Amino acid sequence: MKPIYQLVLLLTVTVLLATLCTKNTSSQYSGTPFSDSLYTTGAQIIPGKLQCEYYDLGGEGIAYHDSDSTNSGSGGLNPADGSYLHEFRINEDVDISYTKIDEREIDNNPFNSVDPQKDQLYVGWTEPGEWMKYTVHVQKTGLYTVGLMYTSNRGGQISLSVDDQDLTGPIIIPTTFVKEDPLDWRQWHHWNYQENIAEIELIKGIHVLTLSTVAEGSMNYDFLEFSLKK
Repeated sequence: MKPIYQLVLLLTVTVLLATLCTKNTSSQYSGTPFSDSLYTTGAQIIPGKLQCEYYDLGGEGIAYHDSDSTNSGSGGLNPADGSYLHEFRINEDVDISYTKIDEREIDNNPFNSVDPQKDQLYVGWTEPGEWMKYTVHVQKTGLYTVGLMYTSNRGGQISLSVDDQDLTGPIIIPTTFVKEDPLDWRQWHHWNYQENIAEIELIKGIHVLTLSTVAEGSMNYDFLEFSLKK
């Protein structure tokens, strides 16, 4: 083979291998962005808030993994009554509830570090080994800081992956336990916003982000917030 043809062949193979190695793993992913009668935006936008209850459509083992087949919130704690909040994703395994802001002082209690919004859907009853996937649209390549709105009655650990590549390792989430609260059940409702739990590099485009519960569990996830670091 002539040298010039050998060079062309080598370059072609090199480009092909580079393409295969850098191909976004989301292209093999069969989940799709969440949508329903109220939320029709599609892939969640980064920078911005990623609402944890809007994990992708696709079901167990594809868009999420849950430790049991019961939604402990929708249809459980919040009995099915035809309302959006009580029946949100009721036929899926991920456990979802919503903040109750009223005279009962459930989620608007005096032991919050940060008060949540009223009727805010959130993922709860989390267990180690569970995860949820989110199709996201990163609008600008760069280094992002990550914040989390959550509760954690005993502390825990989470991790974040993008296109199945772990970008953070275990992230320690501080406890929101307050011993002064006389109501034991309300330890699951002490809300806090933790800034800068991680910094991750993101590339512009469509990606699949995975939120995993690594240790302890019993955390409630409201939203993750991604801010482009200046």
